[in-house]
Amino acid sequence: MSDTTTESLVAALRDADAVRYGEFELSHGGTSDYYVDKYLFETDPRCLELVAEAFAARLDATGAGETKLAGVALGAVPLVSVTSVETGAPYVIVRKQQKEYGTANLVEGRLDEGEAVVVLEDVATTGQSAVDAVQALRDAGATVERVLVVVDREEGAAEKLADHEVELESLLTATELLDAA
Repeated sequence: MSDTTTESLVAALRDADAVRYGEFELSHGGTSDYYVDKYLFETDPRCLELVAEAFAARLDATGAGETKLAGVALGAVPLVSVTSVETGAPYVIVRKQQKEYGTANLVEGRLDEGEAVVVLEDVATTGQSAVDAVQALRDAGATVERVLVVVDREEGAAEKLADHEVELESLLTATELLDAA
């Protein structure tokens, strides 16, 4: 990603007030002195526009423009939706747990056996939700080798995904986001 794009995305997340300082409990049970509020940046049109453009550029740069996209419910659904519109690539939604009614699907949307899928995520900390999504997609017959994330908190997600033969690629790292303060 170009320096200009990185700067624009950092500025947009900060303008959306999505970077907060204090003491926060994280979903994995740990604590942090900063928090990236995904719901603030995922409900901001400018942030969504910049994320969609940056994800699209990453997909085009690797020839993955024809790849299906996947978003993890609930947080990554806005990201995968706008990126789908930006790229024209269809997408599926991966639930965190199988619903007990209707079709009882864990993966919502059309997914064909052997189809290549790139998972889009909002914030990666330990990488567990991305690993869970990758596993659900693989169990459904997809081929998944890559996860694109808006912010990598640099707390082990890349290593955990690598253990599952998946590459983590971030638009921003915590270092880039926090050093811009």
